Amino acid sequence: MSETPPNTLQYRFDGPEDAPVLILGPSLGTTWHMWDRQVPELAAQWRVFRFDLPGHGGAPARPAGSVAELTARLLATLDALGVQRFGYAGCALGGAIGIELALRHPERMASLALVAASPRFGTADEFRQRGVVVRTNGLDPIARTAPDRWFTGGFAAAQPAITEWAVQMVRTTDPGCYIAACEALAGFDVRPELGRVGVPTLVLVGSDDQVTGPAEARTLVAGIPDARLAVVPGASHLVPVEQPAAVTDLLVHHFSTAWQQPFDTGQTVLPAAPAAAVPAAPPQPAPVAEIAPAAVPDRPAGPPDRYQTGLKIRREVLGDAHVDRTLAQADEFSGDFQEFVTRYAWGEIWDRPGLDRRTRSCITLTALVAGGHLEELASHTRAALRNGLTPHEIREVLLHAAVYCGVPAANSAFRVAQQVIREETTPAG
Repeated sequence: MSETPPNTLQYRFDGPEDAPVLILGPSLGTTWHMWDRQVPELAAQWRVFRFDLPGHGGAPARPAGSVAELTARLLATLDALGVQRFGYAGCALGGAIGIELALRHPERMASLALVAASPRFGTADEFRQRGVVVRTNGLDPIARTAPDRWFTGGFAAAQPAITEWAVQMVRTTDPGCYIAACEALAGFDVRPELGRVGVPTLVLVGSDDQVTGPAEARTLVAGIPDARLAVVPGASHLVPVEQPAAVTDLLVHHFSTAWQQPFDTGQTVLPAAPAAAVPAAPPQPAPVAEIAPAAVPDRPAGPPDRYQTGLKIRREVLGDAHVDRTLAQADEFSGDFQEFVTRYAWGEIWDRPGLDRRTRSCITLTALVAGGHLEELASHTRAALRNGLTPHEIREVLLHAAVYCGVPAANSAFRVAQQVIREETTPAG
């Protein structure tokens, strides 16, 4: 495969050159091979386009820290190939890219399928914590637990080759790109905008998905005006791998019946790379349950101001749980102070462009050591890890502070920081 130009994605095509283009988007930690079992049937009708996320599947390690940036790279790739309109199916993070496309570039979308997707993936804290674990321990702990997140227990036990394929797929991902993708998911929240998705949409989910399950799928269907929900029994998060026949049938039916308007197709590209394909497994067809839409969720409105900017940064740096706890404790006496801190410290100072967040964390840690503010030091040690400092770098900051702030102050700081780092960098499970 030739070198991938900057700001584009590694890709491959399957199917007739003159057929309409159908894009398949992967989830975090996977490659385009997660769709291997859907391609033979889909490629009979469509020109199937698959892509790898940055640093996944041998793709160039050019991190992208937002869903918008990943979407822009996909569009740049398609523009270079002359592909203007297309159908799109994406799994998890790939589904987030599909929603972003439908919201920002609806003129290019013919139809949409969202697999194991959500308008908001868990909490920002969860994904930033995962980034801290990867930065400290590498991808091995995440890789070893991937089958537990992706497959039902019965499937994982019955298909050891596929289970090992999943582990190796994560293990060979570039850590920096994985962390950036976690940031992309942490910052993704389109719940207020779902009503603007204007293309026919299939929302597909495994009944046993513990990552983005039927509850998240119902939220999508409730918010998207022209959406249907299909639940595949006996499947978890990577439902295209676990129940390939059911997913293929659903995609074929959806894109055959819900495709909007004919359009021009793209150009021929390079052949597929054969490595790391999904190991063969017996077909496992499953019935599909249809679920009616639920009520549309409330949609917050109003332009952001310095308080809202500060609240966003405060949550990104300190974590939702910490900020929620602090604000919940505010009363009539302390409420104005919390508003001042959010608006001025976070909305003004932390938002200034002159220093990046890593540098601001170094400064903050040193100032807290000097002042002996150990409770704040604990929360800002967590913040420093979120902002990209490694435990080694935090240690160096505290050693440097010992010279200028005093050994007793640094001694107390080391005790607090060591406990926080142990808690934050120990893989779950």
